[in-house]
Amino acid sequence: MSESKLAAQSSDWKPTSCILCECNCGIEVQLGGDDGRRFQRIRGNRKNPASRGYVCQKAGRLDHYQNSRDRLMSPLRRRPDGTFEEIDWDTAIREVAEKLAAVRDEHGGESIFYFGGGGQGNHLPGAYATSTRALLGSVYRSNALAQEKTGEFWVNHQMVGRFVRGDFEHCEVGIFLGKNPWQSHSIPRARVTVREIAKNPDRCLIVVDPRRTESADLADIHLQVKPGTDAWLVAGLLKVLLEENLFDDEFIARHTVGFDDVRPALDAVLVADACRVSGIDEDLLRRTARRIAAAESVAVFEDLGVQMNRHSTLVSYLQRLLWMLTGNFGKLGAQNAPTALVPIAAESSRSPKTTPVAGARVIAGLTPCNLIAEEILTDHPKRYRAMLVESANPAHSLADSASMRKALEALDCLVVIDVALTETARLADYVLPATTQYEKAEAVFFNFDFPENYFYLRRPLLDPPETDQAGPLPEAEIHARLAEALGALPEAVLAPMRAALEKGGRLGLGAALQQAGARDPRLARVAPALLYRVLGPTLPEGTAEGAVLWAAAHRCAGIFPDALSRAGLEGEGPMLGEALFQRILDSPDGMVLSVDPPEASWDRVRTPDGKLHLAIAELIEELESLHDEPSLVSDDFPMVLSAGERRSYTANTICRDPDWRKKDVDGRLCISPDDAGRLDVNEGDVVRLVTCTGSAEVSIEINDRMQAGHISLPNGLGLDYPDSEGHRTRRGVAPNELTAAGHRDPFAGTPWHKSVPARVERVA
Repeated sequence: MSESKLAAQSSDWKPTSCILCECNCGIEVQLGGDDGRRFQRIRGNRKNPASRGYVCQKAGRLDHYQNSRDRLMSPLRRRPDGTFEEIDWDTAIREVAEKLAAVRDEHGGESIFYFGGGGQGNHLPGAYATSTRALLGSVYRSNALAQEKTGEFWVNHQMVGRFVRGDFEHCEVGIFLGKNPWQSHSIPRARVTVREIAKNPDRCLIVVDPRRTESADLADIHLQVKPGTDAWLVAGLLKVLLEENLFDDEFIARHTVGFDDVRPALDAVLVADACRVSGIDEDLLRRTARRIAAAESVAVFEDLGVQMNRHSTLVSYLQRLLWMLTGNFGKLGAQNAPTALVPIAAESSRSPKTTPVAGARVIAGLTPCNLIAEEILTDHPKRYRAMLVESANPAHSLADSASMRKALEALDCLVVIDVALTETARLADYVLPATTQYEKAEAVFFNFDFPENYFYLRRPLLDPPETDQAGPLPEAEIHARLAEALGALPEAVLAPMRAALEKGGRLGLGAALQQAGARDPRLARVAPALLYRVLGPTLPEGTAEGAVLWAAAHRCAGIFPDALSRAGLEGEGPMLGEALFQRILDSPDGMVLSVDPPEASWDRVRTPDGKLHLAIAELIEELESLHDEPSLVSDDFPMVLSAGERRSYTANTICRDPDWRKKDVDGRLCISPDDAGRLDVNEGDVVRLVTCTGSAEVSIEINDRMQAGHISLPNGLGLDYPDSEGHRTRRGVAPNELTAAGHRDPFAGTPWHKSVPARVERVA
């Protein structure tokens, strides 16, 4: 690259987004370095309509992702001796298609399991993978959402019929349940928003967390529960509302059904017992309930602190009762039903209802992660026999890593599509290298904001790296090639579609697709790959991977026409869908997708009668059995470990280079001063952390934010990374070496990572 081109490149600020949490805040990047590929400077993008220039400290370290030494540059095939050899793309695609098709033909496509399909800000691969999966007959899948959100999805479906989200920008009372938004964000401009609530004397910030977090420091009310006791706490709040007649009777009568079924279970709750178990002072609990009931609007956000914990689905249910019974739905500052370009938690009629071996509930089409190894390590005839893993690392990220590794090794075929040679990729038969998120077009999907919602198709910042042999490819291209190798997308199918597009534009292509689909319904199965091949090359430079969004835009326009019109989009029917897709293409900094009044939420309730359904029989039964719950701790394991705390420099594991962390590079075990004194250990001492699954040696941080008996490890550590000489070193503890797959929610199968029975031992 010439010096003048490098200088011009480094002086330009290029818009994109952060990829370290679901917010995907808009950022701008200056490129530079000897090869022009370094992220020299990063700042917030003021033109992004969601983040408006906001960015946290983590985004500034994204060069460690883009320029990682762990980068994969060529397809790999495992040799008989277990080592890898580089192969060309034609060989890799042909052999992967043959191997997976052989499993399909012998055992049925349902034996091919798909895991991943995205990541924070890397979502389009999951759409293109549907073509490959359809051709293989793969029906079972999972991803990180099944580690966290499926209990919440299930409860939402039962009570509202769809996804809802709290409006923290306008709420009077904001409740963060098992969440530290200062570090984990999940709402736009999280730190600004939290500070605004805290500083306003007419508003109230309530944080429920066993640790005194940065968010708890700002809170008007910090309910410092004992780990894993959130169900007792929320049940106690509900009982206070009932005792003191603080429910919104008019709202309940007008907008809900089932209160008479729920009330006896709430009547049976003893506030004193709820406070004793949860460790909360009864006077504080009662004051909290009164403040919630008195508020004009209440927004609630539950997150991994409860969703990866005991009674996670019950807590999701109880917190919804809290805001439903106080009338906090369908109004500004409360819970509302936002629009979405692509539904995140939609139930599909084609999805299996239970897993093939264990018969576990499948929610939103997702197999519970804690059962995947169990579904493989068996002689059951319907077990999973092959896996396609994409942009995910289950050997590291799922409970009981040792069992997960054993399961992956037991498969007939394991194919991994990823940027780096991850712990999972090292177990694969084939590894297909993907471009980074900054070398292709990608989309921001996890925007659930209200009354305005947003969308963003971001452009690539860089071309894929040049190599002497086969270089990495975008996942869309990989899946299109796999579809072709599996016998789909012949020129006889593509040529008429290209002709229709050339003659009649995108609407002409749509008509041709409908006609062809009517003649051959199988064509719909490969629509994403077809759109990439036909529509992709006609889109603005660098946006070919966005072709699949054309269909999504038309679907969104059919569901939310009024919301799109309020956002300034013009047209009706197909023309509105075209207007939306064109705005996506024309908005390099992101766009306002929709604008809604609060009453629009009521139109989106999808229960049969359009009301909020308060009674879920299974969860009422679990509420009634709380008093029989055995103690979490024991003589062998007297402490409770939170395995995977979000800290100032931890995020997802796509940043494999430990040097991205400015603080706590090795991820110390946080322990209270009382426990440190009892164990006679000092700051920085190495201790042995033991659970029922395994043990690890780790240095400690004595931290007065921890309560006695509660210890925590950060998420995202325990990865090995090469130095400049290629020698790999592991930094920190991998939390899932210490977690158990059997410790899971009985309804959703989500893990109990935040309440792992443990002990700490001195090391001589």
